Amino acid sequence: MSDINPKKEVCEMAKVKIYTTPTCPWCKKTKEFLKSNKIPYTELNVADNENARNKMIEKSGQMGVPVVEIGDKIIVGYNPDAIKKALGSKEKKEPAVKKVKKTKVAKRPSNNKKKSAKK
Repeated sequence: MSDINPKKEVCEMAKVKIYTTPTCPWCKKTKEFLKSNKIPYTELNVADNENARNKMIEKSGQMGVPVVEIGDKIIVGYNPDAIKKALGSKEKKEPAVKKVKKTKVAKRPSNNKKKSAKK
C-alpha cells in the first residue's frame, strides 16, 4: 500500500518531471514507482531533446539519469524515499546517511624517541 495519498488533487501536488533516456533501467524503475503510486509526471527524453538535456544539467549539475524534478527539489537517481519526501509524504524515515560527530583521535606516542640505555 502506498503512503502517498493518491486522492490528493493533482493541483495540490507539485509538478513532477523526470529526465530520462530510453535505455536507462533506473529511469524505468523510477517511472514504475511514480505510476504505481498514481503520481502524474512529465517525461523528458534527454537523449533526443537537447533543450531538456541542457536544463537537466543546469539544474542537477551532472549528466546522469534519472533526474526527478519536484517543485524546486532535484533528485538524482532512483530514490523513492526522496520522492516521497519531496511530495510531502507523512512517512518519516531515517536518513540514508547519518551525520557523524567528528572527534579528534589522540596521537600515538612516537617510537622514534631514544630508548633508555638499559643493557
